[in-house]
Amino acid sequence: MDVHAGKFLEVADLDVHYGGIKALHGINLHIDEGEIVAVIGANGAGKSTLLRTIASVKDYEHGEIKFRGARLPKHSHQVVSAGVTLVPEGRRIFASLSVKENLLLGAYSQSDKRRIAKSMEHVFTLFPVLKERQNQVGGTLSGGEQQMLAIGRALMSEPKLLLLDEPSLGLAPMVVNLVFDTVIRLNEEIGLTILIVEQNASMTLEICDRAYVLDTGRVTLEGKGYELLSDSRVQASYLGVGA
Repeated sequence: MDVHAGKFLEVADLDVHYGGIKALHGINLHIDEGEIVAVIGANGAGKSTLLRTIASVKDYEHGEIKFRGARLPKHSHQVVSAGVTLVPEGRRIFASLSVKENLLLGAYSQSDKRRIAKSMEHVFTLFPVLKERQNQVGGTLSGGEQQMLAIGRALMSEPKLLLLDEPSLGLAPMVVNLVFDTVIRLNEEIGLTILIVEQNASMTLEICDRAYVLDTGRVTLEGKGYELLSDSRVQASYLGVGA
């Protein structure tokens, strides 16, 4: 990949609570422009909480989140306008609306009709099945097609940073491969910076530039993807390789 331009996203000393339970403890991480950065860890490690907090879906008590040198706003719609869009776990499409209507809702922060049409054509190029089914109700799509729709809806906002929360969850192996291929294409073809949270640690570490390991709300390891892929601690805990 190209030489990265500098710190795109900076998370510093981030603390997050759910009621009386501390979910994230002093998280520090950064993303350089043009990178794919992964966050891996067991269920309950705080991975989704981290993405939801960056996207301003969840409040934080202490710390700072900066994007392109400026502190991210506190409201999620303002974060989208700033160029950061979350594809949530479980897809969360609007099941009663058509594919096209779902995509148009993703472009709510845009006002230029030509740009919206161009974004939709890009989504249809990326996912031809969505073009074929643009008038079909979203809730009748397969799980894989709904995931494509969720990613496509996020792309309609023209993000500079895409946050992907468990994009392969519950999908058939063939569809999982398509999702990961899409992540690579978005990064390589349009230079999209991506932060991905994934249970599929092996595939994620293979495609990412760098990764962070979360354990009970703390960063316990960080490094290049290929380095963590061969780390005995990661292999024993997350890759199913005997210690």
